[in-house]
Amino acid sequence: MHAGFPQVAPGVFRTLHSGMQSDIYLKGILAQTGGHLVAEGLALALHLGFGVILRNGLLDEAQSRRAAAFFADNFEITDPLVPGGKRYYQGWFLIRTRRAGDDMNVLLEFCPDPDKLYLNMPWGQCLDPLAVVRTRAMNESEAENLTRKVDLVISFKDAETILGLIGQPNVDIVGLLLKNLVQLTGNVGHLFKLGAIGADVQRMLAPPQ
Repeated sequence: MHAGFPQVAPGVFRTLHSGMQSDIYLKGILAQTGGHLVAEGLALALHLGFGVILRNGLLDEAQSRRAAAFFADNFEITDPLVPGGKRYYQGWFLIRTRRAGDDMNVLLEFCPDPDKLYLNMPWGQCLDPLAVVRTRAMNESEAENLTRKVDLVISFKDAETILGLIGQPNVDIVGLLLKNLVQLTGNVGHLFKLGAIGADVQRMLAPPQ
């Protein structure tokens, strides 16, 4: 699993940074607060970062088609064993810290309610970003109850470690692991999937060459 972490980290942290950029005051607020407020801010940043392509799909028909293509590439799964022959990727990720008293726990869910993925717009059905990407902060008790149910748990040493990595162009994953600043528990397949989604978000946000 550790070998897969370099694939997930740059995409996820850059996606977090994109979410921070969506609200220029967010990182400043997080830097001055702690605990549950940091979790609330990170939940918002993850939602904004992963949902940016999908939010743009609400603007017009062309953007809607672009969002639909992004969604199909990352979340649609061909499965002849289910009605309609198609299902959706429904990964669960828990991001938290190990320091006692941090109360820093964020749940990231993809496609939590598959039956509620679309909105009716003037040009037809359009993906609802609130239904594709859902995040929420939770207390320590809730997080503990979920640690064996989610697909992947990413545990950082403390909230400062997370904030210090956001926006860095190169995250030294090996160094983080060797210094015990991050630990991973869960399914390696979901680790790579999260990284692939984050990388695709960044690819679509990159300025034309």
